[in-house]
Amino acid sequence: MEVILREHVDNLGRRGDVVKVAAGYARNYLLPRKLALAVTEGNRRQIERERKVAEVRESEEKSQAEALAQRLEATDIEIARRVGENQTLYGSVTSADIAEALGAKGFEIDKRKIALADPLKALGEATVPLKIHREVTAQLKVKVVADQR
Repeated sequence: MEVILREHVDNLGRRGDVVKVAAGYARNYLLPRKLALAVTEGNRRQIERERKVAEVRESEEKSQAEALAQRLEATDIEIARRVGENQTLYGSVTSADIAEALGAKGFEIDKRKIALADPLKALGEATVPLKIHREVTAQLKVKVVADQR
């Protein structure tokens, strides 16, 4: 079945693309979520109108994301954790902890946008990627230090 994408769908295509997908995928996922439309001439014209509006919005969002990325890269986050005798952490630093520390500094970043492969389990400094926008990724410096309690 061929559909026209209304939004960008990972591993499938970008907004306005005509893609061929399984009928069940279109019927059960893409169409109910309004991510795609069936291929008709009227829908093609509608998608072209939406595409023009979306391109303007997309460029504006990307410029805002780039400005936020520059501010984030200039920021250092320090997270204190309890440590054992051999300087090993009790627990780990997760993306939720990083999001909370960013919130304390005035940045509202969703923890799902923090692309932390594995939780940080050692003292020291690490660079954590933040996927702010589909095309913009910021590198945040996170320093894990020993809690002085």
